[in-house]
Amino acid sequence: MIKRFIKSRLILNPDPSKSVASAAFVITMAGLVSRLLGLFRDRMLASTFGAGDTLDVYYAAFRIPDLIYNLLILGALSAAFIPVFTSLLTKEKKEEAWKMAGGVLNLAILAIAVFSIIFAVFAPWLMKLITPGFSGEKMQMVVYFTRIMFLSPLLLGISGVFGGVLTSLKRFLIYSIAPLLYNVGIIIGILVFVPLMGPIGLAWGVVFGALMHMLTQYPAVRHAGFKIDWNFLLAFKNSDIRKVLRLMLPRTLGIAVNQVNLVVITIFASLLSAGSLAIFNFAQGLQGVTLGLFGISFAIAVFPVLSSAAAREEKNGFISAFSDTFRQILFFVIPLSIFILVLRAQIVRVVLGSGKFDWEDTILTFQCLGIFSLSLFAQSLVPLLARAFYALHDTKTPFYVALVTEIINISAVVLLIDKYQVLGLAAAFSIASVFQMIALLFILRTRFPSLDDRNIIISVSKVAAASFLAGLAVQLTKYQITRIPMINLDTFLGVFIQLAAAGIMGLVFFIGGCYLLQIEEFFRFKASLTRKLFRSRKVITEDLTEAGGI
Repeated sequence: MIKRFIKSRLILNPDPSKSVASAAFVITMAGLVSRLLGLFRDRMLASTFGAGDTLDVYYAAFRIPDLIYNLLILGALSAAFIPVFTSLLTKEKKEEAWKMAGGVLNLAILAIAVFSIIFAVFAPWLMKLITPGFSGEKMQMVVYFTRIMFLSPLLLGISGVFGGVLTSLKRFLIYSIAPLLYNVGIIIGILVFVPLMGPIGLAWGVVFGALMHMLTQYPAVRHAGFKIDWNFLLAFKNSDIRKVLRLMLPRTLGIAVNQVNLVVITIFASLLSAGSLAIFNFAQGLQGVTLGLFGISFAIAVFPVLSSAAAREEKNGFISAFSDTFRQILFFVIPLSIFILVLRAQIVRVVLGSGKFDWEDTILTFQCLGIFSLSLFAQSLVPLLARAFYALHDTKTPFYVALVTEIINISAVVLLIDKYQVLGLAAAFSIASVFQMIALLFILRTRFPSLDDRNIIISVSKVAAASFLAGLAVQLTKYQITRIPMINLDTFLGVFIQLAAAGIMGLVFFIGGCYLLQIEEFFRFKASLTRKLFRSRKVITEDLTEAGGI
């Protein structure tokens, strides 16, 4: 019975998620576990190595392998593969869809293998450009780390195509579990490989996580009908694959601009004091929990719906799905941003403050986190806005916006870094993110008579008011805890009690504000959560063109 349950529910899952609400719930729940594992991973990294040379090397070594994966795979999947694959399925051209998927996989494997080999050979020279502040043993380490990590783009590239198929088919469970196992692999690297191999075990942990990411998705894709055809030449003759390549080019250029952003951060951080790159990444990782759970998960879940509505030329369905998802994202992100801002020191101390992660590291990290929290709403909306353009088969607009955004980011870094050091990097990143969100929203708004503007403005205003009330409650509770003699804030337990008590009080006041202001998204979430807890099936009857509550 258990075997049959696992086979039907976890791996094969013959019934795809039938709504953005159901899909986002699956992605968010799996993402929550994955993000918690990510926090545990960061705590292990911080306590084991501290914010110093080893972690600077570790994060810098991701740059070129990530560049290959993002340019060759992410651009094709997010902007081209899923819309084209979904369009073929919508037009009941299933055989053509599978041929296109197989051809894309072949090209991905070939391209990644070629580029990885070339870059691995020239890694010593490339890393001198990307990490000019590293020298001696630190430079040798980053080259060694980078070469090992070149195995991960190949594995993640294959897994990425698998994930694109599962997303298009609205089979989100396994797709959502794969990142969880990626984090498990990295944690195994810290706990097992590092004691056996030394710091280089971190790089092998990344490779092992990528392998687990790929193997997790293969059974579900295989059952869905995907077959690997190793005929590389036929891939270039397939008109659908050529369409994917045409669509992905502007998106790839857009991603290239974003990757330049990360490279710029790495270059400047390498010139700062040891540990600056690690601190920047730690702070990004902490705010990334909210970004991943709500910004990215909802964008992924609604993408096939937007693509289908665009393919059927259903403007009302497109606008409705976009508006509902836009409001749902901000319903979660606005209050969490305020909580993070008010409790930033407590969050960093609880998650990272142990072992070799000292007080100076803690201060710089929570200062960066506070700066990131100010732009978290914008960062969380960019994935949705970009996918709205991709669903319309417009990949050029996000690229042009990303290009201007990067110019703003680099200019801000140059102006701020001398005075504010790593905090200047965080500020520049936040300024650029807000600009990118505003520009994408403004341009998308010109494509439609309305984006359900009135409902969006009313919803955001109510959520902001409830969040402000909750933020005041958090701040007051935080300081009241300091007056209790029995709570020692110099200990992990004391800080955790302060964080938990303030967070719970803020949540209570936010819920009260939602009731008082009758915030629609709250009642949708409450009803959906109740259905999930009691295993109701009503959620699957929702219209595919609607984006319901989580």
